Amino acid sequence: MSYSDGRLSMDLDPQSRGPQDACGVFGVWAPGEEVSKLTYFGLYALQHRGQESAGIALSDGERIVVYKDMGLVSQVFNEATLDSLKGHLAIGHCRYSTTGSPVWENAQPTFYSAREGGLALGHNGNLINTPELAAMLPDTRRGATTDTEVLTNLMADYANSAPDRTIEDAAKALLPKVRGAFSLVFMDEDTLYAARDPQGIRPFVLGRLGEASNAGGWVVASETAALDIVGATPVREIEPGELITIDSRGLRSTRFAEADRKGCLFEYVYLARPDTTIAGRNVNSSRVEVGRRLAKEHPVEADLVIPVPESGTPPAVGYAEASGIPFAQGLVKNSYVGRTFIQPSQTLRQLGIRLKLNPLREVIEGRRLVVVDDSIVRGNTQRALVRMLRDAGAAEVHVRISSPPVLWPCYYGVDFATRSELIAANLTVDEIAESVGADSLAYVALDELVAATEVPKNQMCRACFDGVYPIEVADDARGKYLLEKACGTPEAPSASRT
Repeated sequence: MSYSDGRLSMDLDPQSRGPQDACGVFGVWAPGEEVSKLTYFGLYALQHRGQESAGIALSDGERIVVYKDMGLVSQVFNEATLDSLKGHLAIGHCRYSTTGSPVWENAQPTFYSAREGGLALGHNGNLINTPELAAMLPDTRRGATTDTEVLTNLMADYANSAPDRTIEDAAKALLPKVRGAFSLVFMDEDTLYAARDPQGIRPFVLGRLGEASNAGGWVVASETAALDIVGATPVREIEPGELITIDSRGLRSTRFAEADRKGCLFEYVYLARPDTTIAGRNVNSSRVEVGRRLAKEHPVEADLVIPVPESGTPPAVGYAEASGIPFAQGLVKNSYVGRTFIQPSQTLRQLGIRLKLNPLREVIEGRRLVVVDDSIVRGNTQRALVRMLRDAGAAEVHVRISSPPVLWPCYYGVDFATRSELIAANLTVDEIAESVGADSLAYVALDELVAATEVPKNQMCRACFDGVYPIEVADDARGKYLLEKACGTPEAPSASRT
């Protein structure tokens, strides 16, 4: 297991950060393949879902090795490390923390001894009955500070409680008691498992490796983009309430709960890669269609449509198509600015957005702009952006948002601000426009966004937009650091520290 000094990597401007991603999970069962490298590239494709830590658990049939650390996938692993990880079975995880602090101890996959072997587990989502589950742990295993660790502990404990119980038995017994959003990959020495919550809130897909694998191979991943990068053919979604087991006997599927599909609508807005397909609908196509609908719903006289890269680009293309206003790239994104260990000075922090986005003055100057972005959370990013565009000579700045106002926090695996921090929960649209300095501001309607996904509204979780939560969340199950408070562990340092 790798060593970390426990430093925290924070955003350059934490007060201006938007909605933070969920996590990415990947699993592969493929005898004869270099599964460590397949997992590495799978995680690389899912890096947008979590940038705090990364890890891989791998088995050669006799023992499980876990290697994880803080940082991006490319920072945690190198060629020599991957070459040393030999086996036929692996799971991987890239993390953005939604329960528990962003520290090495909470990096995934988690690992616990079970029976005469081990259990490694990675989780994308957020459980909403974590206190109830934690109370089920024996005293010797209490003190876990993440919902993932609680779940791993419970599975291992159940498998250890009787000599003839397996990890599969543990999963079948425990998963019906788990509530919330979860796309799980887990493994013992011989078997890969995957399970998805009954609502299917987070995306999760199954793929098949081709004939290059000696015995064939299977892949599970958060998004189809990860299947593409490793050359796996998409087979289907892992169904809500489904448990998949893959070993030398092949693939088996069992159902631990009836499906009540409520896929996350925000995946289509921001979380998923544009080249991913969810519920049969390409994400990029959905975003372009949202832009078309936004243009028809909220037209404006302007000279150019420019996107806020990257997730604002597809809806900006759609807006330009439907409005007839020319599309242009007016903002340049620095692809190499992500997370940093170096805290900028106060002056640089106030200009922090310029480290990520820079205006093209020759495109912007003297022009009336339609600026298309995916969402507004606190409003700080848009405020800095509008100021930057005006400094670059924009004559007018009309902001168009390809999602409805974000009014409510998410408890299912996306780290939004609290309701008191959400600008749309406290100001009208006109007041927000004035606050960010825009000449006008408009959001796409909720029904228009849903229609663009081509998924029935009653099969979508829309809670961040309309406050209708598909799974009730108790007050004592809310909060990123609820387990750390319960066991007396200090909360993570504030986001202004490194």
